Amino acid sequence: MVIMVDLNEENLAQAAEELGTSTNEETVNAALALVAGRRARIEAMFDDPFALGTGPDISDEYVMRGSRL
Repeated sequence: MVIMVDLNEENLAQAAEELGTSTNEETVNAALALVAGRRARIEAMFDDPFALGTGPDISDEYVMRGSRL
């Protein structure tokens, strides 16, 4: 599909550098894929009990005794 849009050249260049892409088309498609997959990555993170730095040891007094606040 071909869609004509005006793009901010500075944002496009920064996105290409961040994404490691070399063409405008590749950069736009990579940025769209990144944003489109964001919800799934967020939900997967919340489904992983260890993703936020907590796990089954959080309630273990022996383990938590050595932790820092």
